[in-house]
Amino acid sequence: MIGNILIVAAQVAILFILIAVGFICGKTKLIAESGAKYLTDVVLYLATPCVMIQAFQKAEFTPEIILNLGVAAVCAVLIHILTILVVRLMFKKQSENRRKVMRFAVIFSNCGFMSLPLQQALLGDSGVLYGSVFVAVFNIIVWSYGFADMSGDKKCLTLKKIILNPGLLGAFAAVLFFFLRIHLPEILMSPVGYLAGLNTPVPMLVIGYHLSQADLLKSLRDKGIYAVAFMRLALVPCVSLLIMSLCGVSGDILVSCTIAASAPVAATTTMFATKFDRDVDLSVGLVSVTTIFSIITMPVIIALSQTI
Repeated sequence: MIGNILIVAAQVAILFILIAVGFICGKTKLIAESGAKYLTDVVLYLATPCVMIQAFQKAEFTPEIILNLGVAAVCAVLIHILTILVVRLMFKKQSENRRKVMRFAVIFSNCGFMSLPLQQALLGDSGVLYGSVFVAVFNIIVWSYGFADMSGDKKCLTLKKIILNPGLLGAFAAVLFFFLRIHLPEILMSPVGYLAGLNTPVPMLVIGYHLSQADLLKSLRDKGIYAVAFMRLALVPCVSLLIMSLCGVSGDILVSCTIAASAPVAATTTMFATKFDRDVDLSVGLVSVTTIFSIITMPVIIALSQTI
């Protein structure tokens, strides 16, 4: 157990070194707000879809792999649905703007930016494969339920916005190529591989930049942030791990889904809070504080999943 924790901690530490570089770049103005926005777009529109395509291109088309993909998808759906049902009962005494941000933060983890690099480091291609399925489910739910709940207006949600989401398009293309057994030629896979390689360093730089702009002292004085942090970093992943293990899920699927479930608050929380005039300062504090705390919680929970 201790050995597993140290292995995971080392991988998390590598990511946090990259985050520290982003933090320094933010403080020294080497990365500006507009630059962080453009880098985020590069990850969302290019790097993450390429990671998914690369993972599915390397996967063998076997009944076992297809079954595992289905299991990973079911796990991702259940984790999100159960969390949604639980948080509907939480934070009722908070103002509407705070309540919506806090509920969103508990439900949606940073399963793309934080999880995929860690899944790659710990599990290799199979980890990214199952992690990509989790990200696809995340994108469907965040752009349907999450979008409608944060906006407070279900009419603003359209099927077009869900379908044309870049993360979902990348997953759809990857799955389509997989099931049609379309193998891209090397002249295309090489650029895909180079772009996929951006998915580890660039998101960490962006997270570091946002940390450099956050008022951490103010966030640490907000008791509501600790409640959300406990649920997002401990309660949700531990309950998810327990339920999956009781249902017979094991191996790379269990570890991969646990990594995704144990990630800190999604950066999408701040994007949606800004778009719909919710409590933006709270959202930034939640993303910042849970990202820092995750260097302690993620190694322990992930190592636990590796022992089951």
